[in-house]
Amino acid sequence: MIKRILQAMVLVSLLPLAVSSYAQIERYVAGTHYTVLPTPVNTQDSSKVEVIEAFWYGCSHCFRFEPLIVAWEQGIAEDVDFHRFPANWNPLMKVHAQVYYTAEALDAIDVVHEHVYNAINLQGNRMHNEDVIGELFEEHGIARDDFEAAFNSFSVRTKVNQAEKRMQDYQIRSTPNMIVNGKYLITTGENVPTQQEMLNVVDFLIEKERATLANAGE
Repeated sequence: MIKRILQAMVLVSLLPLAVSSYAQIERYVAGTHYTVLPTPVNTQDSSKVEVIEAFWYGCSHCFRFEPLIVAWEQGIAEDVDFHRFPANWNPLMKVHAQVYYTAEALDAIDVVHEHVYNAINLQGNRMHNEDVIGELFEEHGIARDDFEAAFNSFSVRTKVNQAEKRMQDYQIRSTPNMIVNGKYLITTGENVPTQQEMLNVVDFLIEKERATLANAGE
């Protein structure tokens, strides 16, 4: 009798934890809060959980999202592999993707990324051709010759073309979007009403993929 009472007490004590765990699992649902991509996209490092931000420098929503994503990036764990991805579905976006990959080639993302956003969204500079883009890079310590060599390089143009194709793989139709581990697409909308909530969904999916990786390693 005493044994049964003790067992009942243990079950009662564990019930809140079970309910909490269940609520966490059910907090975000595929098809409602995120989309499962029909064909998973290969990630750069299969030992980590990859997170990608699809953005456009000319997107005011992306501009407002930038402080949030920067703060979020500073707090990610070592097993999370974060990358930015310049969305590309019209000629101007293609130029802006070229800007991003040029900065990447020059190891200058941290130098010019914020300034490109500010030039477009605060100063009304469309950053639409090589001359005005080169001026911005030069203003922030990048030699014009180095900029021009990178901007017109085969490797940068190849990355822009590859990004254009990968848009279809990720099913990106707006910005900002987030992609977790090449499997899940998260956008803002009726069920994910804020950019912070979008990051909450990302964190939820990171935990989901982290568990999957751990189980695969057993």
